[in-house]
Amino acid sequence: MRKIENKNLSRLLNQMRFTPYKKRANQLQATERLLSIIEEDKEYSFEFICYKITEFRIKDELGQQMCKGDQLTGDLRIFIAKLSGQLAEEVSKQDEKIYTIEELAKKLEVSTKTINRWRNKGLSARKYIFADGKKRFGFSDSAIENFHSKNPQLVENASNFKKLTEKQKHKITELARHLVRDNHQTSRHRIIEQIVEKTGHAHETIRYTLINYENTHPDKPVFSRAAGVIKPEQAAELYRSHKKGVTIKELMSQFNRSKSSIYRIINQRRAKTLLAHKIEFIASDEFAATDAYEKILNQKIDIAQQTTSNSPTLKQLSAGSLSKYLESIEKIELFNRDRELELFRRYNYLKYLADLNKNDISLQHAPGNKLKLIEDYLQRGEAIKNIIIEANLRLVVSIANKHIHRGANMLDLVSEGNFALMKAVEKFDYTRGFRFATYCSWIIVKDFARKIPAEITRLDKATYDSMSDIQQDMRTKTIPGVEAVERAHRSLAQVIKDNLNEREQYIILNHFGLLGSLIKKEKKTLKEIGDHLELTKERVRQIELIALQKLRQSLSVEEFELLTG
Repeated sequence: MRKIENKNLSRLLNQMRFTPYKKRANQLQATERLLSIIEEDKEYSFEFICYKITEFRIKDELGQQMCKGDQLTGDLRIFIAKLSGQLAEEVSKQDEKIYTIEELAKKLEVSTKTINRWRNKGLSARKYIFADGKKRFGFSDSAIENFHSKNPQLVENASNFKKLTEKQKHKITELARHLVRDNHQTSRHRIIEQIVEKTGHAHETIRYTLINYENTHPDKPVFSRAAGVIKPEQAAELYRSHKKGVTIKELMSQFNRSKSSIYRIINQRRAKTLLAHKIEFIASDEFAATDAYEKILNQKIDIAQQTTSNSPTLKQLSAGSLSKYLESIEKIELFNRDRELELFRRYNYLKYLADLNKNDISLQHAPGNKLKLIEDYLQRGEAIKNIIIEANLRLVVSIANKHIHRGANMLDLVSEGNFALMKAVEKFDYTRGFRFATYCSWIIVKDFARKIPAEITRLDKATYDSMSDIQQDMRTKTIPGVEAVERAHRSLAQVIKDNLNEREQYIILNHFGLLGSLIKKEKKTLKEIGDHLELTKERVRQIELIALQKLRQSLSVEEFELLTG
């Protein structure tokens, strides 16, 4: 199941998890009523959407944000499916008959694929618990009747396909063969339209009749090119060949498809890759400004540095040549605050643009120019990310040096630290005004604590001797961030002591691991803390929430994130 594209609607669903069961059930019914009145060619404000679902009106700018009807219908169907999954009831307790997809297909004499297509056109489905104890999508009699009343022709056309006699099917096949012979340049779609005009049968009825004939008579094709939807494995093979440089003409011959079909298949695979890719970015109000593109992307920034994807430094590290790696990163220039800010702004704005344009594509609608634009934004963003990563490789080594004495192997520390650095670039909120080195240092230290066990093998003598001089040089260099994290760690303990009572202090210090060192925290679970204090786990959780509320008032945003992040 795809995700809800509308971020406001997705957040609303997350908030509803804490709503009482009965109220959520009413909101589920309200969402189904909302879906039934949405028109795909209109736009709706989020205030209207939220009010129809929750009866709560949003008065700020959030409520004025608009959503296209065609996108909203798809999002509401997912919304209903996920919410009904939270509230799933047993089929036996329902007041009306509930059908599985297979049962409904049999009842209406259509395929399960047809049922799934109808769901995209408005057939409402909820999740129920069936007799075998499993949650599955189900269709109620009332939902089926509602869909039939709104789409009588669609249902009739599907059922008519089953009612064709063998004589009628043969007549359609021969008519198609005759039209193809007389109009060999005419497209399959136009041939089918001509048959529709001559016979009066629905377009889908004609299409499926011809596809079924060609599937059962592969040696007697009606059309010169393949029919129907290409199999997934064939589409994957076609796309792989295209990426390897096979020409469109060669692909047309190999897969017996028209030029337009080849491009459509390639674009669908590109769209599938993009839709599966979750684009995360740090939002900023300046992105929505009318001159944002000009101000952010048209500024000249030198990005001629090496990029991490092809960096010889990381290749040296992966090959185990740590001494050469340390020598090579010595040559990389550090950023000043202004350059760092500009790079992060540009990096996140490019991902914002990619995500914005991603909303305009689907597997059914994937224009090549739009796909190229999204891919270009992502590639440019990735290039900037690699520049930021390389500029901070020395920071990783600086932090790793501080923890060699704890028994960790330098190569392991640097390798793990680099992975943490990559994640930190994606999560860093540059809009808060902090230096990236401070945030990154904290992320790396946390990652060390989680992934590098204290008993890991120490440096062997040969490795130690070969890099001792380089490490000494690294220790003497001033890398911003590590000291700031250590100061923040110490100040947290003091703020906790000044603002919390003894029991609250014990819970916070032990649960968030503020009693140990940065690299080897001594954390306790809520249950362990409860056993010590002779309290239930839930009571400990309640006290912790109260304590965190107190600390939120006393700590800066950065300090609070260091505590709870």
